[in-house]
Amino acid sequence: MTLWTAADAVHATGGRSTADWQAGGISIDTRSLKAGDLFIALKAARDGHDFVAQALERGAAAAMVDHVPEGVSPNAPLLVVPDVMDALAALGAAGRARSTAQVIAVTGSVGKTSTKEMLRDMLSGFGKTHAAEASFNNHWGVPVTLARMAPDADFAIVEIGMNQPDEIAPLAQMARPHVAMITTIAPAHLEAFDSIDGIAHEKASIFSALGHDGHAVFPCDLPTSPILRDAAARSGAMLWPFGYGADDIAPEDMTQTEAALVLRANVGGTRVSVKLANAGAHFGMNGLGCLAVAQALGLDPARAAIGLGRWQPPAGRGLRQTIMLDTVEELSFTLIDDAFNANPASLEAALDMLAKITPAQTQTGRRGRRIAILGDMLELGPQEQALHEAVAHYPAIASVDLVHCVGPRMEALSRKLPLRQRGRHVAQAVDLAAVAHLLVAPGDIVLVKGSKGSLVSRIVDALRDLDAPTHGNRDRRRS
Repeated sequence: MTLWTAADAVHATGGRSTADWQAGGISIDTRSLKAGDLFIALKAARDGHDFVAQALERGAAAAMVDHVPEGVSPNAPLLVVPDVMDALAALGAAGRARSTAQVIAVTGSVGKTSTKEMLRDMLSGFGKTHAAEASFNNHWGVPVTLARMAPDADFAIVEIGMNQPDEIAPLAQMARPHVAMITTIAPAHLEAFDSIDGIAHEKASIFSALGHDGHAVFPCDLPTSPILRDAAARSGAMLWPFGYGADDIAPEDMTQTEAALVLRANVGGTRVSVKLANAGAHFGMNGLGCLAVAQALGLDPARAAIGLGRWQPPAGRGLRQTIMLDTVEELSFTLIDDAFNANPASLEAALDMLAKITPAQTQTGRRGRRIAILGDMLELGPQEQALHEAVAHYPAIASVDLVHCVGPRMEALSRKLPLRQRGRHVAQAVDLAAVAHLLVAPGDIVLVKGSKGSLVSRIVDALRDLDAPTHGNRDRRRS
């Protein structure tokens, strides 16, 4: 399929093409580039112009550049523009303008990416659905998502994030959503805002891109919900509040089982049930928000609930795995990989889920433990020490047998824990990864959670490397 022709891209960006070409995709990274992609030479940690020759060697249809890079022929297929970032934004805007898809924009302090994936699974049952990859939610991620959108898509899901004030509104204006959804408001990025109310105002600015024919989806049961409601009302859009106390989209109950979260809800007068595999209660409210989106789009709630049931947490966001320590004796532990992000709200939700899972009992009669390996929560501002200390008072922490802490901020939690729960405290994740084999035993349930910058994903990798089938097969090949 042709996504962009040279003529289309020139018209969108005002650039100059050195050749005629057709691109089937958009790439910003040569490591994931597919043959036929248009490579965008962004300047970030590295200058993308340094990789243009490599991109063309790997089969890129063309490269968007602001100059002909050294070592690249002037006759190579290039889209030469004054500024690559500005041209990418223009390409994204053109991708949005030519699309007939119903566009859903998602933001929130917690759960943006998971909710985006929930929406993808839900909407795929109703039509051709395009969604942002990974966490493509910033000043380059949003236009990349829009530029990758097929013109014949029925639905498109755009994730929008922020680190600083005044970032969301411009991205929302670029996406021009029909439906804008806020997952929740929680302490995150506090170092850039005076208060959680400031975060709510920034998140609510997503509604500024809605018109009178738009739809605003937001939680109604938060302390900051009035801020969200007021911003939604000012946009003139139709309001779709969800949560406890909502008139039309409210949970009846949520039941946490060993294998899933079962959400029963009333959606526009229809009672639906959704089973979310390997999910905690926080995912239940995200799922309810997705059902609100379905209502806003006029979709059948029962079919929407079936689509939601196909979703499972991905790696880094609550993925649950069984790691075999010994295949002969059938000794294993359960790993919960939630290592991509962390803030007080998501950490409390993850600990709640851990508390509700019963550790296994081994053949020898040993009962497994609940173990939490927690990395620093970043970008919390002046309150960071108090917010880390407060984890010791979360109700669910009492059910955790052992807590290992990673990073200077988590030292505040380690000091607050009673001695019976206090595990190791290390400065860096690599220090725990090196002794991963000493941290677990058969029957244990191990939650690993921290902000991405805490690098606790390295501990996840080390724990996965304990998987007996891999090591066992390798040993047998040597013998």
